[in-house]
Amino acid sequence: MGLHNLPSQSWQINTGWMLAANLAADLDAWLRLLTLHDSKDLAGAEPDTMRFRIYHLPARLAKHARRRYLRIERTWPWASAFTTSWRRLIQLPATT
Repeated sequence: MGLHNLPSQSWQINTGWMLAANLAADLDAWLRLLTLHDSKDLAGAEPDTMRFRIYHLPARLAKHARRRYLRIERTWPWASAFTTSWRRLIQLPATT
């Protein structure tokens, strides 16, 4: 998750990079735990697999009538996994 860029000459840069790498790993783990728990391929996927299948999606952001639409390519094999994940994320209750 990005730790191959260590060590730097500065301690502050190293601590910032470690914090960012840990945050990315936590977000990846929580996404898989909360939204992709029933997907056989993605529930235990490595970060590189998640990046190529979910995070880098072939889509366009379109704007119409003051609303934004994410147009996902229909032929993309993981379109249903992404939309299911997105629906589950927006249905989570807000934290207080």
